[in-house]
Amino acid sequence: MLLIYIICILIAFSAAFIGSLVGLGGGVVLIPSMLFLHYYTDAFAWATPHVIVGISLITMVFTAFSSAAAYYRNNRVNIRIGLLFLTGSIPGGIIGSWLNQFINTEHFSLYFGLLMIIVSFLFLMKRKKPPKDKSVKQKFPFLYLFPISLIIGLISGLFGIGGGSIIVPSMVLLLGFSVHAAAATSMFVIFFISIISAGTHIALGHVVWEYVIFFIIGAWIGGTLGAKVNQLLQSNILEWILRLLLIIIGIRLIIEGLL
Repeated sequence: MLLIYIICILIAFSAAFIGSLVGLGGGVVLIPSMLFLHYYTDAFAWATPHVIVGISLITMVFTAFSSAAAYYRNNRVNIRIGLLFLTGSIPGGIIGSWLNQFINTEHFSLYFGLLMIIVSFLFLMKRKKPPKDKSVKQKFPFLYLFPISLIIGLISGLFGIGGGSIIVPSMVLLLGFSVHAAAATSMFVIFFISIISAGTHIALGHVVWEYVIFFIIGAWIGGTLGAKVNQLLQSNILEWILRLLLIIIGIRLIIEGLL
């Protein structure tokens, strides 16, 4: 049993570190890892896809809080844009969490893998340079941002990934943010999305509380450390980390979902 707890801490730490580093929240690492253990290890038979999503969202509350706090202290979080993203993502998160219970668990890996591949291609698109005048970012229309934020919330609640895989590309490709700024603001948004989505999953009984505390410990440490390392890396390096991460995870999950 002790080994299981240690594995939970290590998975949460790795997920939070990588998620905080590139602003994804950690679900893209935690969920595939837990799915793998569920399918191939009897000790993790309790970790069904629905339970994994619930635990992932609870873990991301602490991942996002620890990393967003670190980013905020370095003045990297764009509060206004973050709040605009929340307008649709909060109701979207509630709807997505409710829809999760109707997903066919046999195809869960396939759906998640396809999502990761799509997002990885978004980052291969040519993006505009960050505007010198910060007021350009402030004028981004609410009606244009609302449907994007609604989709972010749906994805967060449905797949338990916190929405960062859409938030970061949206900020980089549409708003001209650097990956550093996008990651920081993304973690701010993910914190609130995860609270709402996690609450819905808790109400639906998708959480095994015996293991949650160990995920929280790993997430808190990993989220704080990831935010600090983010400030030391160049933007192009962060982009390549993000691309490779999404492609590798996506391909593996698609193969697993087809078998």
